[in-house]
Amino acid sequence: MIIGDIVRKLKIKGVYKHYKGDLYLVEDIIYHSETGEKMVAYRALYGDNKLWCRPYDMFLDEVNKNGQKYRFELQKIESVAEKGEKT
Repeated sequence: MIIGDIVRKLKIKGVYKHYKGDLYLVEDIIYHSETGEKMVAYRALYGDNKLWCRPYDMFLDEVNKNGQKYRFELQKIESVAEKGEKT
């Protein structure tokens, strides 16, 4: 998705935060069997870990809600093990 001069790319297996606060794992890019529409398959990292899909462009939409610019924002998850190795 192109936003201004910035191209946002989706990271497969990346952890994203929804603007409402929950975390999701992007599983893959999928396509609607009838329309060919490009979609994102993503799994909730809470509760029963439901698998969801949403149109690709909507997943990357700008929403400016709750202090978050985009509907889903990629999170930087650091390794606890690597932190322990550095000390």
